[in-house]
Amino acid sequence: MRYLVAGLGSIGRRHLTNIKKVDPQATITIWHTHTKKDEIKDQKANGDRIVYSFEEAVHPKPDIAFITTPSSTHIGMAKKLVEKKIDLFIEKPLSIDMAGVDELLALANKNDTKIMVGYNFRFHHPLQLMKECIDKRKIGRIISIHAEVGQYLPEWRPGTDYRKSVSANRNLGGGAILELSHELDYVRWFAGEVTSVTAVADHISDLEMDVEDAAEIILRFANGALGSVHLDMIQRLSTRQCRVIGSEGTIVWDGNTDSVMLYTAASKAWSEVHPAQKVDRNEMYIGELQHMIHCVKERRAPDITGEDGRRVLEIALASLQSSKEQRCIHL
Repeated sequence: MRYLVAGLGSIGRRHLTNIKKVDPQATITIWHTHTKKDEIKDQKANGDRIVYSFEEAVHPKPDIAFITTPSSTHIGMAKKLVEKKIDLFIEKPLSIDMAGVDELLALANKNDTKIMVGYNFRFHHPLQLMKECIDKRKIGRIISIHAEVGQYLPEWRPGTDYRKSVSANRNLGGGAILELSHELDYVRWFAGEVTSVTAVADHISDLEMDVEDAAEIILRFANGALGSVHLDMIQRLSTRQCRVIGSEGTIVWDGNTDSVMLYTAASKAWSEVHPAQKVDRNEMYIGELQHMIHCVKERRAPDITGEDGRRVLEIALASLQSSKEQRCIHL
């Protein structure tokens, strides 16, 4: 298959490496959208050619294009590729606002172009086991869900200046809510559609950025459940976890150890769903890549569609609006 990778930041390089693992016969084109030619050093190592224009990028036509540029550029780039009927993998978040999103999705539907959004935690094995338990109603009806993530931004990408990163700059789509929107995606995956959002978000640390570095978000779900999501880019000791409380039990994921524990009212005891054993995080990126390839070959919709990406973006933007206007936002 032929692949196009637009952008070559850390996630773009990961996709390049994984494409070679999954499809050793792949032909990979790297599309540098902003980098000058004389700035390219050894970045061709995992690609077959480097191009600098859209015209070069789509000839020959790729089977799948990966958009890994800053999220502020996603929609414009995606529209041009969908017009050429090229299937897309778009890194999260889908965009930084709703401008052009509906037009993109309508065009993709018209052209039978597949769009998948990169919420890779849906391919994380401990969370897949958690989802299976929820769907089998091992904890009964979901009543409440709490998710949290905290990571110190200057340590996210060793060797780079966090102040120049997408994460720290509003015009590129940074901030805790958009950058850490994985939690917003998987709580929706677990509990269903979100109907209202109330949030407080602010820049509260000493880090140099023009975006919020922490947020507390309260969600109401269509099934009546309540949710809370904590996101921050300031914790020196990284944390990631999720607790789902049901009418008949509780299930908990510890993202630091990848353990999943289940408590049921019937047993009145905890049982181990997944042991405290670290999972290779790259496996979920491999999983989403393999899934995208299968969907393109079989001409079926991915598990995480453009519409899913749109819904998560809507929740994220409602959170920012709620914090700014100090009110509940109904979706």
